Amino acid sequence: MKKGKLVATGMGKAGQIVMNIATTFCSTGIPAVFLHPSEAQHGDLGIFQHNDVLLLISNSGKTREIVELTQLSRILNPNLKFIVITGNLYSPLAHESDVCIHTGNPREVCTLGMTPTTSTTAMTVIGDILVVETMKRTGFTIDEYSKRHHRGYLEEKSRNYAKSNWDR
Repeated sequence: MKKGKLVATGMGKAGQIVMNIATTFCSTGIPAVFLHPSEAQHGDLGIFQHNDVLLLISNSGKTREIVELTQLSRILNPNLKFIVITGNLYSPLAHESDVCIHTGNPREVCTLGMTPTTSTTAMTVIGDILVVETMKRTGFTIDEYSKRHHRGYLEEKSRNYAKSNWDR
């Protein structure tokens, strides 16, 4: 993203997962926001700027609100890049993506095979991998990390780590 931000979206459980991914990107130096797909249809598409990237998460790849969001986003910015995380490589979302990351469509472990469990775990892991790889590619340092964590355990741990590296 060349001076843009990550706009992350998903509906239901996938929305909760992508919200976490967005906040993790923020804490590691990449501007990111969560866009609720239903709110996007009521004016929140104004969040998009030049060079933004849209991360869409849907296990089925057919979630109506998410598919509609891709269409509305393309009208607003035909050059907007889509990264899709889905369990369905043949879905409308996968077809619209610039980059499609397949979860492997794992079987849900709940007794009904319906409740998002395994699929949300896969989405979370993929999101964490995206964050870590982005940190590597941007050269994100412990010093930068500590600047974003001013309170609590992570602040103390990152400052101590950074200080021990400064003393070397």
